[in-house]
Amino acid sequence: MGLEEGFKQGCPLEDIIKAINGHVKQGHEFKPEKPLSSDDPDYIEKPAPSDQAFCLVNVLAADRIQLTDGSVMEKLRNIRCEVKKLRLPQVIVMTNVDQACPVVKANLQKVYYSKKIKEKMVWCSNELGVPMCHVFPVKNYHEEIDTNDDMDVLILQALTQIIQLANDNVKICLAK
Repeated sequence: MGLEEGFKQGCPLEDIIKAINGHVKQGHEFKPEKPLSSDDPDYIEKPAPSDQAFCLVNVLAADRIQLTDGSVMEKLRNIRCEVKKLRLPQVIVMTNVDQACPVVKANLQKVYYSKKIKEKMVWCSNELGVPMCHVFPVKNYHEEIDTNDDMDVLILQALTQIIQLANDNVKICLAK
């Protein structure tokens, strides 16, 4: 279950925040009609650092990003506001860049030169309040039989930045 269209659909916002803070046991089944409470057997009262998130990653499809339902975007903005209070870094992995821009489809190395991709990255940044340097365009493996260095570079750049942000946050949390 994820963020579904409609305000009473999908995973409740408070459950997402509880999961980020490590209060949700692995395997818990989220229910939109019944948010997790502190007396639930799947609730962790005192989560260990290993139960907590240190970076929030949103994955959005570049070819459909501006068609995303308004209620889903509102939920993402609300999550961002809560995550900001926790001082948790947030990133966006923008997938399907080849489907969003014919120039990039022809030559993936042009991803950072494409005006269409840049517009979508700016839109993500503005709509969700995530800095541009935390929006990572990638191409999904879906028709390829073999690995592709250009695709791998984009994916590995995104993962490297995510890991560095999370590690920096771990160091900050452990120093407290």
